[in-house]
Amino acid sequence: MAKNQSVTRLRPQSARKSDSLKQQHHKLKISLRLFIVWGVLVLGAVGLASRLYYLQIINPIIVYEQAPRGRSLREIARGQQTDRIKFYTPRRQIVDRNQNVLATDRITYELYVHPKLFRRNSKPVPPEEIAKDLADILRTKTPEEFLELFRKRKTGIRLANNLPESARDKIARLRIDGLDLRPHYSRLYPHEYMVAEIVGYINKDSNRSPQAGIEYTQDHLLNRKQSSVKVKRSFIHTNGQEQKIFHLGDLNPSTKLFQFDSLQLQLTVDLRLQQAVRAALKTSMDKYDAKRGTVIVMDVRDGSIRALVCDPTYNPNRYSDYAGDFSIFRNWAITDLYEPGSTFKPINIAIALDAGVISPEDTFDDTGKIEIGDRIVRNHDYRKKGAKGDINITQILQYSSNVGMIKIMNLLEPEDYYERLQNLGIEEPVHIEINGYTPGHLKDKIEFITKEIEVATTAFGQGLSLTPLKLVQLQAAIANGGYLVTPHLVQGLSDFEGNSHYSKTFEKKQVFSTKTTQEVLAMMEQVVEDGSGYNSKIANYRIAGKTGTAQKINPATGRYDKEITSFVGIFPVEQPRYVILAVVDEPQGQYTFGSTVAAPVVRSVIEALIAIEGIPPASQE
Repeated sequence: MAKNQSVTRLRPQSARKSDSLKQQHHKLKISLRLFIVWGVLVLGAVGLASRLYYLQIINPIIVYEQAPRGRSLREIARGQQTDRIKFYTPRRQIVDRNQNVLATDRITYELYVHPKLFRRNSKPVPPEEIAKDLADILRTKTPEEFLELFRKRKTGIRLANNLPESARDKIARLRIDGLDLRPHYSRLYPHEYMVAEIVGYINKDSNRSPQAGIEYTQDHLLNRKQSSVKVKRSFIHTNGQEQKIFHLGDLNPSTKLFQFDSLQLQLTVDLRLQQAVRAALKTSMDKYDAKRGTVIVMDVRDGSIRALVCDPTYNPNRYSDYAGDFSIFRNWAITDLYEPGSTFKPINIAIALDAGVISPEDTFDDTGKIEIGDRIVRNHDYRKKGAKGDINITQILQYSSNVGMIKIMNLLEPEDYYERLQNLGIEEPVHIEINGYTPGHLKDKIEFITKEIEVATTAFGQGLSLTPLKLVQLQAAIANGGYLVTPHLVQGLSDFEGNSHYSKTFEKKQVFSTKTTQEVLAMMEQVVEDGSGYNSKIANYRIAGKTGTAQKINPATGRYDKEITSFVGIFPVEQPRYVILAVVDEPQGQYTFGSTVAAPVVRSVIEALIAIEGIPPASQE
């Protein structure tokens, strides 16, 4: 027993030692786990702090998908607390030289109807009643047609756009729920078609993009800088929807909400003259049932256009009505080439005088017809009047002699003649403020030099093509002492009192000597006094001019069986100030010449100039 008892006393000591080792091992495991856990927590905290430091200090840009890319936290916070309100900034007005408004912005309305909401004072209103009222106000559809629209849809029907204030007031007085009038800004052209070929138009869509004329080319001057202001905002929830609330009270009292100038784009055009010119052209076109026509009035001193009319034209307030014929938006006075015919003869006389191959006293034998290679060229009146014999240069212009012009221009070397034509800038662009100008066209130089017929046809204005505007520029050089001035329509930016705040400068180039132009001008005056320009004469006023009746190719037949008539006038001769060109295309009838169709138009325009400008008669000394 004693032995057994001693054994039992030794076993508890061993067990206690084993238990102690187990407890130490367990504590070590717990400590290790705690160390790992704390290590992970510390590393996480360090990582989080590092990330926050990186985002806030080093590179505070949000790059994850839940936030706007490329914005800092501060920017996002500010964006949630503030907003920028943009105010409507009207487009600048376009005015004529006398401050008459040609284009301006105005408020108009779109009308949407919602038949399911038709009520007055919370009581339903029959659709028949509303259809009748709208038909009386809008006058675009019958009551039955409006009712048909109401039956097809119960909401969101757009019935009209660009409604004026007067229509808006009538609709508002109906006091009907379900009639939704939405205001917006649109461009108004108060004189409608009167200056459409100059001013152009802008689209009525939300972009309001300019499409033609001054509106298009001068968009940078017509658009004002948009004004905006930053305000604080918050949000409220109403009926389950989030709405913005703006706190305008935080604005500085001195803040200007509408910051735009009162400048207008002023043109060189005179609206009164434009109206007179259009009436004169329309009278001639109706009389001769012409296809189209144009008249240009330019100040020869600086190239400012006082009137520019094309017919037919369009109403820029209703440009969408012309969707079937986009050619009507083209200002053909600057886009279309034509052979000027005899109106180019004064330019050729000036070329020959400047080259020194002729003098004003020279005479030439007008045989009535002339053989050029295998072709015969005749005067326009050869079959009636035959040969004219010896005639001087003034008479060549008076009678519009093709034979005389050919003999004059044959005195020049073809290469010299061609270079002088090029010096006039016929094939160069004219930088006028209407898009679409087409440079003129000369025959290939080799063809011109080697083919005698090319020199001959160019001598009487049939061997080259140019725009009416280019011909006006060339004729102005005859009137102003030999300078090519730059035709232009924009005078600059001015205020409501007419004070100029911006204007452009224009270059000019001398192409003829002053002596030459004076001699040609005297010859052109005789064309009016005793020649084909007699229908442009006005008692006690001195006018120089030249008629033109040019043949044109008929696309259907490929032959020269159509005509384009023209007359160019310079007025007043004693102190030339204006050049007026009238071109009437394809007049119908037996006696359709520049003298009968176009010259009376120029006469009417000069009469309007006399009245508007107060030009006195010529001195009788």
